[in-house]
Amino acid sequence: MSERPVRLVVSDDLRRSRVTVAFRLLLAIPHLFWLSLWSYGIGFTSIAQWAITLVRGRPAGPLQSFHVAFVRYLTHLGAYLTIAANPFPGFLGEPGYPVDVELDPAPRQGRLGVAFRLLLALPALLMLSVLVGIPFLTVGIVGAVAFLGWFAALVRGSMPLGLRNLAAYGVRYAAEVYAYLLFVTPTYPSSDPTLPDRAGRAPMLPIRLVVDDDRRRSRLTTFFRLFLAVPHIVWLFLWAVLASLAAIVQWLVTLVRGRPAMPLFRFLAAYVRYQTHLGAYVWLVGNPFPGFVGARGYPIDVEIDASGRQSRWVTGFRLLLALPAFILNSALNSLLLTVGVAGWFAALAIGRMPLGLRNAGVHALHYNAQVNAYALLLTDRYPFSGPPVEEPVAPTLFDAWA
Repeated sequence: MSERPVRLVVSDDLRRSRVTVAFRLLLAIPHLFWLSLWSYGIGFTSIAQWAITLVRGRPAGPLQSFHVAFVRYLTHLGAYLTIAANPFPGFLGEPGYPVDVELDPAPRQGRLGVAFRLLLALPALLMLSVLVGIPFLTVGIVGAVAFLGWFAALVRGSMPLGLRNLAAYGVRYAAEVYAYLLFVTPTYPSSDPTLPDRAGRAPMLPIRLVVDDDRRRSRLTTFFRLFLAVPHIVWLFLWAVLASLAAIVQWLVTLVRGRPAMPLFRFLAAYVRYQTHLGAYVWLVGNPFPGFVGARGYPIDVEIDASGRQSRWVTGFRLLLALPAFILNSALNSLLLTVGVAGWFAALAIGRMPLGLRNAGVHALHYNAQVNAYALLLTDRYPFSGPPVEEPVAPTLFDAWA
């Protein structure tokens, strides 16, 4: 991922104090009061900065510093509230928090972009409402993460890596949106969920997504996408009925034998692949019309490891254990819907899918495939919710000698 003016910095070790987690919202009350006061002031300074930047073509330095501190403070507080970080944050937005952002303020900005900044930001605000919610109305994806992470941290004394990284994605995107709105940077927020390598790599997963998509989209098939998908939607419904019956039989077989029956495994694996292909097509994460049998080879495809032994305890309580994953998957499906709507307009306008939207859709589809594979007994490995992480940069010869 290219260098962007708003960058996430993660130095969190995942350990959580059970006491501070239990009373997290109560402890955050002073911050919520302080945030309301700071936000009130930002309302005036943002109008002043807009006028100054429109006239001069560059933001006023003191206001720029004030807005940078506010964006950083929002990031710290968001990480604290969502259990993405543990220590009590400071009140001034100073660098050094375990989940932080680095910001490169822009010296100059285009006046046209400044004049229509709020209008241009509407798609980003829609995505932000899906990721972090609307105050007093919706909780968003990070709200679901905070809810699940609260229970996990109380039980384990640590935050699961996948949940922490998903929350970090949400707070990073929020920082990009506010930096754009407050004229810190003219760079449009990126919905790409990819995190820096310091966030921690995902474990090897038995359910993987293979992406071979060039992001080009046919305007004609994009315009009629839902209409063209009608035969597939009917077929998916029929296949889902058969897959549900097959899953019940597979559950009994796995409970008795300790391993799935191979014919049923192949049938259910094809169903998971087909569901992913269709989801990619409908929501514009992929372009070609998919086949009806879940065969390999679609640009957004699923790799499923061969069947092995599975724990009978995990098998016996599979649906109960899957409830947290179902909750999170439901939240990520709202992200997929938003990707499809925003991508529809973008593909009609430019003939391709923006990289950030495509990658956000890929992540939602990957988690959906993991949840379905877990529920249908293709694997007893619990779904991993974390976004992809950048490959670490290989050290240069100079770094080796430094």
